[in-house]
Amino acid sequence: MAKDYYQILGVNKSSSADEIKQAFRKLAHQHHPDKQSGNEGKFKEINEAYQVLGNEEKRKQYDQFGQTFDGAQGFGGGQGFNWQDFARQSGGFGAGGFQGQGNAQGFDFSDLGDIFSDFFGGQAQGNYGRSGRSARGADLETQITISLEEAVFGIEKTMSLKKKVVCEHCNGNGGEPGAKIETCKTCGGSGQVTVSRNTFLGSFRSVVACTDCGGEGKKYEKLCKECHGNGIVSGSEEFKIQIPAGISSGETLKMTGKGEVGPKNSRAGDLYIRINVLPHNQFKRVGDDLILEREISFSQAALGDKINLKTLDGEVILKVPSGTASGKQFIIKEKGSHKLHGRGRGNLIVKIDVVIPKDLNKSQKKLIEELKEQGL
Repeated sequence: MAKDYYQILGVNKSSSADEIKQAFRKLAHQHHPDKQSGNEGKFKEINEAYQVLGNEEKRKQYDQFGQTFDGAQGFGGGQGFNWQDFARQSGGFGAGGFQGQGNAQGFDFSDLGDIFSDFFGGQAQGNYGRSGRSARGADLETQITISLEEAVFGIEKTMSLKKKVVCEHCNGNGGEPGAKIETCKTCGGSGQVTVSRNTFLGSFRSVVACTDCGGEGKKYEKLCKECHGNGIVSGSEEFKIQIPAGISSGETLKMTGKGEVGPKNSRAGDLYIRINVLPHNQFKRVGDDLILEREISFSQAALGDKINLKTLDGEVILKVPSGTASGKQFIIKEKGSHKLHGRGRGNLIVKIDVVIPKDLNKSQKKLIEELKEQGL
């Protein structure tokens, strides 16, 4: 029975070329035999399907004729997948790696780049230097809670964070103080070793960083008793953080190099601090503006008045004109929040709420009745 290549890749006939490629890469990573959950037979089947569906011309022939067209036979076609034929059709395996011709021969080797990197622990064949890929400490994320006033005007805060820090006993170099430095016997001082891996694709050789010396070529005769050669230990660090004026809740500050220290004094990761601004009992912030609701009496609204307002900058006097209706808004310029990384400030918006008296005494009722008779 002919194989259904679309079913093998988990796509349908209307899938685009990009969708087919993404499906192939996902399944190839999942099933390649170098992983615990890998399956060599499944991996071959996935590649067989992609070499047809991943090629525009072969896909057209497959959609029209099924698996009986000539191209399918060269890629398994019911006889199993022949990697020797595949290698010859792709240009062969040269000493410097694959020499295939890409889609011109029916297969794009760039699609297998990440898969082959998995075969060799993240390092393909080639010279990566004495220490391989540069080590780096982990990034960290934390949060800090501040008041509205602190967010509006900015503030300097002191934080303490538990993380990996430099080992003080060895000063981060990983060796016991006074220990001699000797040439690594595993790599002979080169910092690199050659490893061979046997896969269903054949035998591959790869140059990787020496794990015994970390690619340094040398190591201490005796490792640090505190960090056991890593140069880092669990600890805490206290530091200051400058919170800029105008920052909003939910924003994140990045502190370069304040994450965890990397092994043996390598570059530290970064620290990301999420800002949480507490709600205020008087002011509500909208963008760079502050909203303040203020109650006034019926007589103040009718006759007008001058009222004292408490702002974040201190007291100011607001002149309320006669006839002010409930819901009227007054704008006091430059009394809002500072603008983050910008000039100037937002405004203070005062929203008036006219309070209608409920419990009136006899004299108050009489006055209201008199106003009513006068049409007020």
